[in-house]
Amino acid sequence: MMSEGDAQAELQALMERRMSDKETITLPLGDSKEANGTLLEPLKAWDLCHSDESGGSCHPPSPSLKAFGAERQRGRHIDNMAMQPDRPTWSKQIEFTLAGIGNAVGLGNVWRFPYLCYRSGGGAFLVPYLFMLLVLGIPLLYMELIVGQYLRKGPVHVMEKVCPLLKGVGLATVAISFIMCTYYNVIITWSLYYLFSSFQSPLPWQSCNNTWNTLNCTDHVTNSSYSTTASQQFFNRKMLDRTGGLEEAGTLRWELFLLLLLAWILIYLCIFKGIKSTGKVVYFTAIFPYVILIALLINNVQLPGAMKGINFFILPVWEKLLSLEVWVNAAAQIFNSIGIGFGGLMTMSSYNSFNNNVLKDTLAISIINSLTSILAGFVIFSAFGYMSHLQNIPVSDLAVDGPGLVFVVYPQAFVTMPVAPFWAIIFFFMLLCLGLDSEFAMVEVMVTSLMDGYGKPLLKYFRLKEILVLMVCCTAFLLGIPHVMQCGIYIFQLMDHYTAIVSIIFLAFFEVIAICWVFGVRRLTDSLIEMTGKPPSIFFKVCWWIICPVLIGVILVFSVIQFKPARYEDYVYPPWAQGVGWVIALASIMWIPLAAIHTLWVLPGSFMERIRRSLTPFGLEKVPTIHPSGSRELVPELAVKL
Repeated sequence: MMSEGDAQAELQALMERRMSDKETITLPLGDSKEANGTLLEPLKAWDLCHSDESGGSCHPPSPSLKAFGAERQRGRHIDNMAMQPDRPTWSKQIEFTLAGIGNAVGLGNVWRFPYLCYRSGGGAFLVPYLFMLLVLGIPLLYMELIVGQYLRKGPVHVMEKVCPLLKGVGLATVAISFIMCTYYNVIITWSLYYLFSSFQSPLPWQSCNNTWNTLNCTDHVTNSSYSTTASQQFFNRKMLDRTGGLEEAGTLRWELFLLLLLAWILIYLCIFKGIKSTGKVVYFTAIFPYVILIALLINNVQLPGAMKGINFFILPVWEKLLSLEVWVNAAAQIFNSIGIGFGGLMTMSSYNSFNNNVLKDTLAISIINSLTSILAGFVIFSAFGYMSHLQNIPVSDLAVDGPGLVFVVYPQAFVTMPVAPFWAIIFFFMLLCLGLDSEFAMVEVMVTSLMDGYGKPLLKYFRLKEILVLMVCCTAFLLGIPHVMQCGIYIFQLMDHYTAIVSIIFLAFFEVIAICWVFGVRRLTDSLIEMTGKPPSIFFKVCWWIICPVLIGVILVFSVIQFKPARYEDYVYPPWAQGVGWVIALASIMWIPLAAIHTLWVLPGSFMERIRRSLTPFGLEKVPTIHPSGSRELVPELAVKL
């Protein structure tokens, strides 16, 4: 808690900033004298006591920082709601928290985190992972939730307001979320395929006595480069029926096509009413996976050899900490897992009540997300220990990488468990829930951005928002069809490499620069005070100003230096396919320079004046403002100096 002296000092600094010529105050829309008077009262009192007429003898009222913040936020709240009278809010604040947890906790927690631990020294990886969570994940999530809730807009319009020159970051966020939702739903399709295939005994990947198996099939894990396991052949030859590469497109896999359609129907039914329907669904989809994870862990730790896998997971190899790659991987895992730069959490926070305590949501989402990764690590590695015990091979010899971890390696562990179909069913149902939660946010980013920018004409054409949501889902479904062809796995891997790895790093770097340096830590602080009456701690201010931009800059540089072309297992993509991958990456990145050129084109004045204004928050707006003197005089341009 802040002391009274600290609170008064913070209040005085804020009031002086509001009175200085460095920033003008937006007059709330409408004719509410009560609202305007309430907003101006602390500033008028301060102005009166510092005027020449007072002789400097009068002292202004000394409202608490919280009271002043509450009065200021009332005026801003009226302003925002006047511009967006029909913007819905979450029925209960717990719905936003659960939706945020569901968005952050996804399939990456189940396979990518355990794999990185496996590759980066076991328990030693937890040191950089938890460090990056503290100095990168939590501060950046806090930042996104603040601007989303304060401005009550999706990422496109948020970035347009905080830094007009980099408004393209918002467009890039929408583009990357939409691109990802077209192929991320394919993982949900695979989960549905495995889920339906699990309703039989024995499980279809348990033996090699099937029509799709070849002579080199084996029903146990082996180090032989010639043999392949029954679960590998089920994934590659039965479900995917994949070809040798992109050069052989093959035919449409009709089973996967219908399951992809079913997946999109499920998505639509869960989100077609917006946050009102999503808020109800997340009670189940965000909570139920934890029930399954705990049940799997209780079962797995009783299996022979389980402790061997758990020891591999938690015992550190300290030498690995000397590798820069381990630290960069830890930062990238925090970054991608929480979803910084994807726009999902920023979009969902725009539906919060204006005075919601975003710090509580930030801590809940980020900490639960990381605890879920650690819980999933225990579940996965206990199963690996069991498999290594059965096959009498070291845990380090098990192949764990990418989607194969959950669709090849882990299913192999089910076949020798008691009541194997039951454990397979609940595991793949858990994957379905995890995938649906993440998909909700990706689709909602596109829908919210369309409604924020073109709501009236779109509703005039489509009549109902539900039809607009249907059109978005149908478009994404059509774009996802190539992934359910026989060559689909190669397309999936290509898009994932150039979207989730290449594009998002560039996008997030410019987002952090725009919000932390152009919009500024001072304005973030003032925005939080207006909403909650409390400023952020010095820890968050230091992270926003120095640590986060530097860390993401290091990740960006390291990603460029260490960049490797996409590949899938032993298949090397031809040069033309790598070119297509860069086109996919540019489909989102290109909006940043294009929007910057557009901003400089539409702004008046000389080139340097355009640059200055394009780096001024709210620089594209012309709104009624209030002079420091308190008079309601219209100022032709918003003059907010950096």
